[in-house]
Amino acid sequence: MRTFLLPACLLSLLTACVNVNVHGDPAATLADSPARLRVATYNTSLYSDEAGGVIRELEGDSAHARKIAAVLQKVRPDLVLLNEFDYDEAHRAADLFQQRYLEVAQPGGGEALRYPYRYLAPVNTGVPSGLDLDDNGEAGGEGRARGNDAWGYGLHPGQYGMLVLSKHPIDAAQVRTFQLLRWSALPGAARPIDPATGKSWYRDEVWSKLRLSSKSHWDVPMRLPSGVVHFLVSHPTPPVFDGPEDRNGARNHDELRLWHEYISAGDKPWLCDDAGVCGGLAQEARFIIAGDLNNDPVDGDGRHEAILELLEHPRVMRHATPQSRGGAETAEAYAAKGIARRGAPGHVTGDFGPKAGAMRLDYVLPSTGFAYEGGGVFWPAKAEADAAIADGSDHHLVWADLLP
Repeated sequence: MRTFLLPACLLSLLTACVNVNVHGDPAATLADSPARLRVATYNTSLYSDEAGGVIRELEGDSAHARKIAAVLQKVRPDLVLLNEFDYDEAHRAADLFQQRYLEVAQPGGGEALRYPYRYLAPVNTGVPSGLDLDDNGEAGGEGRARGNDAWGYGLHPGQYGMLVLSKHPIDAAQVRTFQLLRWSALPGAARPIDPATGKSWYRDEVWSKLRLSSKSHWDVPMRLPSGVVHFLVSHPTPPVFDGPEDRNGARNHDELRLWHEYISAGDKPWLCDDAGVCGGLAQEARFIIAGDLNNDPVDGDGRHEAILELLEHPRVMRHATPQSRGGAETAEAYAAKGIARRGAPGHVTGDFGPKAGAMRLDYVLPSTGFAYEGGGVFWPAKAEADAAIADGSDHHLVWADLLP
C-alpha cells in the first residue's frame, strides 16, 4: 500500500512560462532561497476505463504521459499530488511513469526529474459496494451502472486514483487515510433528499453503510528540515452526473467539509481513520491542502459554500489567487460565446468543454505559519511555445512557493 524510493538527484533550475504577474517569477527558484518549498497539484487524466489500461499505455510511448511529465519538468515541484492516476496493487503504473517519463528529459520539458519518495494507496473508485446506490433496481450491472454502484464511481478498482511524489521524506508510520469513513458519521451530513417524495434518496440500510470519500482522503506527513508538514490530499466527486436529488453535489460538499472538520479545533471521536485512530489534526500542526476539489467558489455546479468555508477557514493562509494567461484567454473566449462567469477569467484551472466552460477547481492551500512567495497555474497562452505541452489534461497544474 505504500512505496518509498531511494534518494536521487538535486533540483534543477525552473523554466515555467506562465502568467504570474501578481505572484512573482516562477523561474526565480530554489537557487535564490534554498529553503523554499514548491508544492503543486495536477489532475493528469492518466486513467483508463479498462483495468491495466494505463500500464499498457505507459509501457508503450505515450504522448499523453510525455506531456504530463514535461509540465512537471518545467515547474519542478518539490511535492506534488497527481489526481486521476490509476492505482494498481503492484504500483507498476507509478514505476513506469517515474522511470520512463519523469526521469527522462521530455520534448518541451526540462531536465530529468526524480522523486526519492512517494505515497499511493487504494481508493474507493470502482470498488463494488454490493448495494444499489443509483436506485435502478439492481446492484452492479455493466458499464456505467456498475460504476454508479461502486463506493466511488469507477469502472474498475483504482480508476482515478492518486499519487503523491516528494523530494522530502514521508513519515510512513504516521500517514492517515480515510477511505472507509462512513458518510453518516459526519455531523450534520448532507443526506440527499428526493424532491419528488421529500424522503431520503438513500434507504436507511444503504445510508448507514455509504463511504464519504469518493476516492480517499490522505494525511501524508512530510519531514522537512523545518519540521513536519501534513499534505492533506483528496479528489472529491464532481457535483454532477446525478439527478434532482443532487447526491453528488451533496457528497462533494461533505468531502470538502471533512477537511474543514479535520483542521478545526475540538474533540472529534467520530473522525476515525482506516487504522481506527480518531480525532482531527493537532492545532499546532502545519498543513497544505491540495487536489482537484471539483468546486469553483462562484461558478458552475456545486454547493459553493463548502469551498468558500474552506478557503476562509482561520487556519488557511490568505494569499493571492494563482492565475494564468491561458486560463484568462480561454475563459474570455467562452464568455464571447455566451458562457459568462462571475469569477476572474485568469483564476480558472481547467477547460471543461462548451457546456461547462472554464472553472477554478484545483487548489494548493497552505496553512498559516508559512510565508507565501508566489504561485501560478501552468496554462500558457495559445501563442506561447509551452502551450504544446499544456494540453495533456483538461486540468492545469497549480503550484505555490512557500517558505516553511
